Amino acid sequence: MTGLRELALVLGIVSVGLIAGLFASFAYAVMPGLGQTDDKSLIASMQRINVVIVNPVFLLLFFGGLGFTVAAAVLYRDHRMFWWIVAGAVLYGLGLVITMAFNIPLNNRLEAAGEPDRIGDLRAVRDVFEASWVRWNIVRAVVHAAAFAVLVVGAVTR
Repeated sequence: MTGLRELALVLGIVSVGLIAGLFASFAYAVMPGLGQTDDKSLIASMQRINVVIVNPVFLLLFFGGLGFTVAAAVLYRDHRMFWWIVAGAVLYGLGLVITMAFNIPLNNRLEAAGEPDRIGDLRAVRDVFEASWVRWNIVRAVVHAAAFAVLVVGAVTR
């Protein structure tokens, strides 16, 4: 049982950390870079990213972060680390809610705008998408980073 609970904890920490890093990299590199491009380039790039990111590795990490962390909480329920894991899982779950409530609907609206070559007012589409998506991405990056930090602190101090 000890090996299984250690595995669940490690997989939880790694997957939460990788997702936190992904969202953080969008906050400090990807979106600032795309922000310096023209409307068509930003729209086309984000439309493509939103398609290719939905792949088995991303889905395993994205949902695994919560799944592995909850599994670890169950397996550590009689251990002093339990509340650290619960706090990490709750924060991570909040990050998922933010993604599903804000970022994904913005992604879907951007996709629904159609091919960039056929969009009549690229600036209007960008204006509806960019600032809000960036803001919510920063919020989810901070929340996911906090989940990662809580899990790491709990693991180190146990």
